[in-house]
Amino acid sequence: MALKKTTVMVEEADLQAIKEAARREGRSEAEYFREAFHIAALRAQRWDDDWDIPSLDFGGPVSEEDIDAVVNDAVAGGR
Repeated sequence: MALKKTTVMVEEADLQAIKEAARREGRSEAEYFREAFHIAALRAQRWDDDWDIPSLDFGGPVSEEDIDAVVNDAVAGGR
């Protein structure tokens, strides 16, 4: 993938932390910034299509007590 150069203003303390981490870990500062941009880009993604999430039918409502009983049985059986 082609890289594009850009200029970004950052807090001085954040830049210093990146410089120290890059020195400590033997990575380039640019690598840290590319990673941060990638994470921000992933978080900013939105999907227009509806997700195909299956629904589960338990034959009726599930109460808090039902869930507690199943969890307690599983924990007791796992010992």
